[in-house]
Amino acid sequence: MHPITAKLKARMKLPVIGSPLFIISNPELVIAQCKAGIIGSFPSLNARPLPQFEEWLQRLSTELGPDDAPYAVNLIVHKSTDRLMDDLALCVKYKVPVIITSLGAREDVNEAIHSYGGIVLHDIINNRFAKKAIEKGADGLIAVAAGAGGHAGTLSPFALIQEIREWFDGPLALSGSMATGDAVLAAEAMGADFGYIGSAFIATKEARADQGYKDMIVESGASDIVYSDLFTGVSGNYLKPSIVKAGLDPDNLPKGDYSTMNFGSGGNTDAKAWKDIWGCGQGIGAVKAVLPAAELVARLKREYAAARARLASSSQALAAE
Repeated sequence: MHPITAKLKARMKLPVIGSPLFIISNPELVIAQCKAGIIGSFPSLNARPLPQFEEWLQRLSTELGPDDAPYAVNLIVHKSTDRLMDDLALCVKYKVPVIITSLGAREDVNEAIHSYGGIVLHDIINNRFAKKAIEKGADGLIAVAAGAGGHAGTLSPFALIQEIREWFDGPLALSGSMATGDAVLAAEAMGADFGYIGSAFIATKEARADQGYKDMIVESGASDIVYSDLFTGVSGNYLKPSIVKAGLDPDNLPKGDYSTMNFGSGGNTDAKAWKDIWGCGQGIGAVKAVLPAAELVARLKREYAAARARLASSSQALAAE
């Protein structure tokens, strides 16, 4: 096992990273995730204005200890993020254990995090972007495959993980349609170190999401997900009923404009992503109720253990033949 992967897993009870949910992730959710034994994360831009971000970091530093899983902060490394350097300075000040970078890879950001021993994971949608991220100093990768919630790629997880593992042996998480412990074990079987789960945590008690959003996830399945670049200029997966509710035809959406990308504004329409148009992944068929985050993690643990037991039994049967 790669040393950085081992360092992360040493404080985890299940190889899962709770993905940063724009607008939705907050200290309550992150703390619940970390205390349940998985990495919890949130986008720095969820804390507005800037002083609130420092308040969140102070709280996490105080309430989480060595017996809890580490937490992560997501930095949007894109020219539209005018707060990036201020957020980065606070991450360095509070020595945030893990940083997840998105929509761009920057050497100066990675160097700043490495200055205090932090770990940088960069999310990518293809092998070319993966290589660029590592070349610029990221420690690990988050492979965002087809079916992931929010901004997502189109590649099969089998193809994406296989290509990355041909040249990279560091920390690797897999994102895309993951909402069960079985899927986490499958990700490991493919060569990933962690499952990366987001949409299922929207439907938790702690999540800062509209109750209608949570209920819609419980009521929906994979066929209710629409892939479009209209709402932010970057292709992503969204709940079809939320698109209909906004007065749009989910089967006839126009193309978006990347140049208008502005997180939270949905610059291509009057309906705002993620406020009105709700991001979600294809794995939500496994979400049957709105639960406390700890109960969701407990379910994932049971499913993961049961899946391992099934595989062990199958392997023994094959060996006996």
